[in-house]
Amino acid sequence: MKELPRDFDSREQLVEQVAGLSPWLDRRDVSPMIGGAAPAAERLRVMDPVAYGRTRNFLDGAVTCLSPYIRHGILTLDEVRNEALARSEQPARVEKLVQELAWRDYWQRVYARHPERIWNDVEPYKTGFSAADYATGLPADIAAGETGVGAIDQFIATLLRTGYLHNHCRMYLAAYVVHWRRIRWQAGARWFLHHLVDGDPASNNLSWQWVASTFANRPYIFNLDNLRKYASADINTSARDNAVLDASYEELSARLFPRLEVAA
Repeated sequence: MKELPRDFDSREQLVEQVAGLSPWLDRRDVSPMIGGAAPAAERLRVMDPVAYGRTRNFLDGAVTCLSPYIRHGILTLDEVRNEALARSEQPARVEKLVQELAWRDYWQRVYARHPERIWNDVEPYKTGFSAADYATGLPADIAAGETGVGAIDQFIATLLRTGYLHNHCRMYLAAYVVHWRRIRWQAGARWFLHHLVDGDPASNNLSWQWVASTFANRPYIFNLDNLRKYASADINTSARDNAVLDASYEELSARLFPRLEVAA
């Protein structure tokens, strides 16, 4: 078997090599994120764990973008945790980042101990619907980012273009897919794993189950006011283009989970 080249004079040469091995891919799918030990070390160097704790929920917050390097074994959770703790004399100031690393470790431990939970509902839905009430396939308009919901389509476009999304965007998208469109979380999880450069079955699938309520006490939903609170200036948060999100939580709950209202 011919050995594949490992050294390239430019990133474009690397892209050409991979494209030649993967003729079914659209060249527009090339992520701007760069792999390797040196980019990982630079990401780790510029990480600000204190700012992360204050701003991580905002779409333009000080997120680390270290997950692809952790996912592919270039950085370990211990390395990131130790570096975060070394950045502050007060451990409480970097607690949020350490907690998120702990969640990633927890998902992996659940996967190792209960591998059947990765693609199967851990618990029933807490939405008033059974699993049979949810569609099994991802609709074409979601896959293409043509739902007509302004912010949702922007998030999908970013996913398709970069292979990466802020975690809050992932939650918004998952909630839209499962609760607004009543699609089984497994379809959304497969979709994410197909595109995310940092996608792994444990963190991805169990997080989808948390949103869906099959691994949580209640379903996760959001409204336009919440999106406006955390969105960056480039996100379309107009009421006209996001009408299905523009309601109070009480109104959305009644609309999305009518059987719970009846039961109550």
